[in-house]
Amino acid sequence: MRTRSTAAGNLQIAGASTLRFGLALNLVMIGRLKFEDYEVENIRPLITSSPPFSRLATMLGERRLARLIGVAEIVIGSLIAARSFAPRASALGSLAAAGMFTTTLSFLITTPEAWQERRGEPKLSLAGQFLVKDVVLLGASLFTAAESLRDASRP
Repeated sequence: MRTRSTAAGNLQIAGASTLRFGLALNLVMIGRLKFEDYEVENIRPLITSSPPFSRLATMLGERRLARLIGVAEIVIGSLIAARSFAPRASALGSLAAAGMFTTTLSFLITTPEAWQERRGEPKLSLAGQFLVKDVVLLGASLFTAAESLRDASRP
């Protein structure tokens, strides 16, 4: 019986570490892409369909806004990765990621290209499929925030 609980505990530790690493890696890598012109093109439909982001794009320009988002993603990913030596900062990064993924999930509502409405009931388009994965990333962000807050409260 003890072997099963040890195996389950080891799997939980490995899963949590993989979840944190994957979340941080995704944010840093995707943030880096925001400095590429093709990524500015890729996010254009999302930004122009979102009332707050379309205003920001008008004020800053699409390229500058994409880079600002990229910097935020890189900083957030780096904070999440810092759990072992800065658990409070890591918790802050995870909570910021949760806010960011909640924002990107709102694009499912504001982006007409997220749905294929010509096929009977609405179904996700490629853009919608890209966005819906953020539900998992939102869950990962909440999990890593709780883990970091728990670490930060330990003496």
